[in-house]
Amino acid sequence: MRFLTLNIGASKATLAEYSLSGKRKLTLTAYGSGDLSGIDANDPAALSAALPPVLHEILRTHGIKPGPLVVSLSGQMVFPRFAKFPAVGDAAKLDQLVGYEIEQNVPFPIDEIVSDCQFLGTTPEGDKAALIVAAKLEGVRAVTESAQSAGLKPTIVDVSPMAVCNALRFTNPRLAGCTVVLDIGAKTTNLIILENEKIYNRSIPVAGNAITKEIAQAFGCSLEEAEQLKIERGYVSLGGVTEDEDEVTDQVSKIIRNVLTRLHVEVSRSINFYRSQQGGSAPSSLFLTGGSVRLPQLAEFFTESLQVQVEFLNPFVGVSVGSRVDMSVLENDAFTLAESVGLALRQTDLAAIQLNLMPPELIEQARTIRRIPFLAVGALAFLGALGAGWYAESHLKEVANAEFELVQAKNDQLKAKESALKVAQSAVKKEQETCDGFQQLLMRRSETVRRLAAVRESLKQVDGLWITAWEPLKATNRDDDSRGKESAAPLEGAKITVRGWKDAMTKAEEAWAKLNNGQKKTANVIVMDSLRKATTLFAKVEPENMRELKSCLMEYTIKVTFAPPQSIVASAGKGKEAGK
Repeated sequence: MRFLTLNIGASKATLAEYSLSGKRKLTLTAYGSGDLSGIDANDPAALSAALPPVLHEILRTHGIKPGPLVVSLSGQMVFPRFAKFPAVGDAAKLDQLVGYEIEQNVPFPIDEIVSDCQFLGTTPEGDKAALIVAAKLEGVRAVTESAQSAGLKPTIVDVSPMAVCNALRFTNPRLAGCTVVLDIGAKTTNLIILENEKIYNRSIPVAGNAITKEIAQAFGCSLEEAEQLKIERGYVSLGGVTEDEDEVTDQVSKIIRNVLTRLHVEVSRSINFYRSQQGGSAPSSLFLTGGSVRLPQLAEFFTESLQVQVEFLNPFVGVSVGSRVDMSVLENDAFTLAESVGLALRQTDLAAIQLNLMPPELIEQARTIRRIPFLAVGALAFLGALGAGWYAESHLKEVANAEFELVQAKNDQLKAKESALKVAQSAVKKEQETCDGFQQLLMRRSETVRRLAAVRESLKQVDGLWITAWEPLKATNRDDDSRGKESAAPLEGAKITVRGWKDAMTKAEEAWAKLNNGQKKTANVIVMDSLRKATTLFAKVEPENMRELKSCLMEYTIKVTFAPPQSIVASAGKGKEAGK
């Protein structure tokens, strides 16, 4: 049996193809993702416009053929509720109680929603524990109709958090105690708590995009550049007094920790609410999944902040992988596919939670098909194929023209917005250039002080040294790196005359040799090596001359070439070290 799964996140849609042998042997045969970052995935109109072409592209690119589909709704589209009902009356009475619970707690008219309920077991008090979910019919249809327009056949409409629950219980069949799952995506974090017959779910609006926005604001860069910084240099700082040697990496790591601290506060608040309202226990373990859990040291952060055992949810324990799947790519994407595996489990008998929010018309359509005898189904299918061919041929042009007009209207709106945006960007650029000029002036005012401070700091490497002269040198054209390139600004420099007591210099040289396995280095070289480390201030450091003034006094001259001015962002970070 071959079927597909579709999960729609805040920034992308992932379509996967599975094969099922028997009732339990699942194999992932292909998968792919499409970008949805430019739209609000919770807006039915926007999703209906953007999703079909994304699905067509995934099918084409990854060689996936249309087929039966299990699709999930994001946690933000669904109203979940854990409820308890007295164990009295028959099934009809329970259904009435469930309907009343939905009417009282879902903030939309009953004819505008689709809902489902699953009884999870009996509480210690003897009540029936139930999980109720509801979603706006408009949003559900946006997903199912988009899938149908791409040739897919929705059979089950699941809920994202419950699909993750099924994946967790499948991969960890001996799960015990209170377990927390954090599905950290782009815009939201789905928090799920599992304990015996209890399930608690909450969507927290703190996730990967919040980190990207904070980085962009701190560095004054675009969101794309901030995302690159997060991916290439980001990790979760574990707090304390430790600092990364690279100032940019250190700042990024602390920004990430600040955002995750906000997430930790919301997680702790949700856990406390669950324990007080549902009589739950303290968590004993936490599982991480989602596209944003790739950040290094994330598990250590939650271990430290929540004091629980933390693991990453590996959804492919017990799921085979076909030869068409690139294993090196799958290793990186496994964090984002727990929901997909949970959806695939709905085609087996291994899914613990089996909710279905299919629109009424699709349910009725499935029932009608099942009632028709097989021969009639074949005849209707044949006639339907003929009719569909005629209808497609006659109606295709009208549909295409209508869609073209919609696209053209949207294109005109975007062009108008683009023009306005370009004007605004031009104004911002002019203001930025003015600000950069002022900042450069302010920075140059302190350059001499910082250079002098760096020289004085280097002289501390040898006791008994002092500066007797600082002779500025005229700017000279660059050599070395400037040859064959555009003309670079000339570099300034200075001659620095230093005097010191000969015996103190000798002691410093002997101390340096002891620390460096007997290697020898003169006092002036020790000082110059220290100066060369200040690369943001000095491009070149050279000895000029050295002479003995008296038997107890030495004098030497160092020629330094100043480093070119740093960019605004670089100076803001690296200037701290040079100014110490």
